[in-house]
Amino acid sequence: MDWFSDMTAPRPVGSARPVRGLDRRPMRSLMALSIMFTVFASGLHYAKAMAAEVSAVRLWRAPDHTRVVLDVSEQVSFTRLKLENPERFVVDLKNSRLTASLAVLPLEGTPISQLRSGIREGTDLRLVVDLKSKVKTSVFLLPPNEMNGYRVVIDLFDPPSSQSDPEPVLSVDSLDARRDIIVAIDAGHGGEDPGASGPGKLREKTVVLQIAKRLEQQLSGVPGFKPVLIRSGDYYVSLKSRRSKARELQADLLVSMHADAFRQTSAHGASVYALSTRGATSTAAKYLAENENAADLVGGVEVAEMDPVLASVLTDLSMTGTLDTSLNLGALILEQIGGVARLHKKQVEQAGFAVLKSPDVPSLLIETGFISNPTESERLSTPAYQDKMARAIRRGIQSWFARQPPPGTLLAWQREQGGREVTVAPGDTLSEIAQQHRVSVASIKTTNGLNRDVIFVGQTLLIPDA
Repeated sequence: MDWFSDMTAPRPVGSARPVRGLDRRPMRSLMALSIMFTVFASGLHYAKAMAAEVSAVRLWRAPDHTRVVLDVSEQVSFTRLKLENPERFVVDLKNSRLTASLAVLPLEGTPISQLRSGIREGTDLRLVVDLKSKVKTSVFLLPPNEMNGYRVVIDLFDPPSSQSDPEPVLSVDSLDARRDIIVAIDAGHGGEDPGASGPGKLREKTVVLQIAKRLEQQLSGVPGFKPVLIRSGDYYVSLKSRRSKARELQADLLVSMHADAFRQTSAHGASVYALSTRGATSTAAKYLAENENAADLVGGVEVAEMDPVLASVLTDLSMTGTLDTSLNLGALILEQIGGVARLHKKQVEQAGFAVLKSPDVPSLLIETGFISNPTESERLSTPAYQDKMARAIRRGIQSWFARQPPPGTLLAWQREQGGREVTVAPGDTLSEIAQQHRVSVASIKTTNGLNRDVIFVGQTLLIPDA
């Protein structure tokens, strides 16, 4: 019988415990303490050996910076160090190990010549970024969200001398050098932030970039318009930077392209949104704004970043009438979209979208459909439907600016010349008006954002140059 069974074996009632030499209870206590100590020590060793795992390394190239993202299994502390001759940037992750490969990262076109790793002091992961030139750097840890776990973000900002000069805002389209109407086209999400996902792993960031490029191409062919893409590739741009770029361009309009998603796949329809100064116009608009505003947390932006513009944006909006312009322009775009797609709402909705908070740039957010809906997801993935959606948005934009051209633009100059504006009278047809002014029907439709040959009595048409 072993000592454990001996301690638990039954004895006759009234019998005395036999004396078997020394009392084993102290020894057993010592053995138990020894076992507990061994387990505790082993646990400490195991905990020390359990390092944070860097399971994936991704690299994104933007026009002005390069971003390296490390997926880590848990919260980690890190230190950073810049070295010269040659230029290097070092990041040490405490008690971490690398299980991902660095060899497959696309380094072409970046300031990085090589990425390498090693172990420091037996437990720490050292990541060495060999640089081609001096760059400004930023390193920060992002907390988990619905899509990602902990991430260490390394941003390498190009020096000012290496950045390409911005394209001129003004262009000469006539002898009077009247400027173009600047339309900033923003494809939502990008890079680290894929946005919503649809069937077949269709990603919002991909779809909206394709539509944005089609809209840019179409507007480029319209005299008096100059479209500029905020994001031209698969990289992330913060919401603040999207607004800032539109303001730097002195844009007459910012259009932010998105593709909605909802937990119920039956949700469908396209929508147009403007900024609200008094809360969302619906629960759905509020929900969508919250999701879109969280994009910075997904895409990787230091949350401590502050925007001084936002302090007075609502006051500025009410003073300048930017919001009124956004609402009226959005209604025309929504009308055009209704000709090619089902509408989720028949009026322009409003909510506190961060990307729309420019005090001096009319701004709209367009949800081109529900990517979570199988039918709409399939349509959004096709070039033909993307082209139709872009054409509808373009017509809405043209229609507004034909009626309300900004001062100093080519379209405003054309209106000032007299005889180039026609009010439709009873019995007028589009073909007759085109013949009278010796222009094509197609050019009148393009200039005025018309998608059909139907015109109405009292309607004002802008006649393009012959």
